[in-house]
Amino acid sequence: MMFWRCPICQEPLELEGGTYTCSNHHCFDRSRSGYVNLLPVNRRRSKDPGDNREMVQARQKFLEQGYYAPLVQALCEVLSRWADGTSAPHLILLDAGCGEGYYTAHMAAALEQCGRNVDFLGVDISKAAVERAAKRKIPSCHFAVASVFALPVADGCCQGMVNLFAPFQAHEAHRILEDGGMLLLGIPGPDHLWELKRAVYDTPYHNEPKGTDLPGFRLQEQVPVRGQITLPDAESIQALFQMTPYFYRTPREGLQRMAALQHLTTTIEFLLLVYQKTGEEK
Repeated sequence: MMFWRCPICQEPLELEGGTYTCSNHHCFDRSRSGYVNLLPVNRRRSKDPGDNREMVQARQKFLEQGYYAPLVQALCEVLSRWADGTSAPHLILLDAGCGEGYYTAHMAAALEQCGRNVDFLGVDISKAAVERAAKRKIPSCHFAVASVFALPVADGCCQGMVNLFAPFQAHEAHRILEDGGMLLLGIPGPDHLWELKRAVYDTPYHNEPKGTDLPGFRLQEQVPVRGQITLPDAESIQALFQMTPYFYRTPREGLQRMAALQHLTTTIEFLLLVYQKTGEEK
């Protein structure tokens, strides 16, 4: 089944041996880990875009300890309900901004339990993250290094798309989804990590809620997820902080406060937004 398209000429890519090739003879080798790099050199804003190996390792270590289990459970329940209500015999689901594949693996397992025939596509701009995702060796998953703003995915080939806390481009989501396809967005809630921000900043702020309207999509469901987690040591707190945008924006004084924390209980809050593609963008 052809779902990847050439990032240079947009023609379909076919896998022959260990190489993806289009009709214009553009070639992309599949790595030993199993992923393919579909991010052209001239579209990279840096030599090694996205999260580096240290950040990816910290995030994977944090997530694998199950701190975000309530989110995983809600996410899998939403996808299972969607799959049960979808009549297509074969599903293609894109995880745009898949990172190291933690959520991708859980979603694939949940849909497998539903007995659905699914191909998962995972895309991230970080080579280090995609490499770790591919090393999970999930049979139904196919991973590529690529930008979510220029997805190397064929028009209308996906029944569903998931985007969790990653950069998002509504036009690309609309393009790759079939009519009636499902879009699932995960965003942080207003109180997410509030106690951590209080410990680090002089004047902490709540996350501002964003508008839910998307051109070409109808909002069908909003699923709130809320709880508390306790981090028992400085290493866990550091790993969590490295996963957030605050890591890049926090001044030295705040970083020093964060490094001094040895124990933390903080709120986690997320919102899952479920959309259906309705037609042409306006």
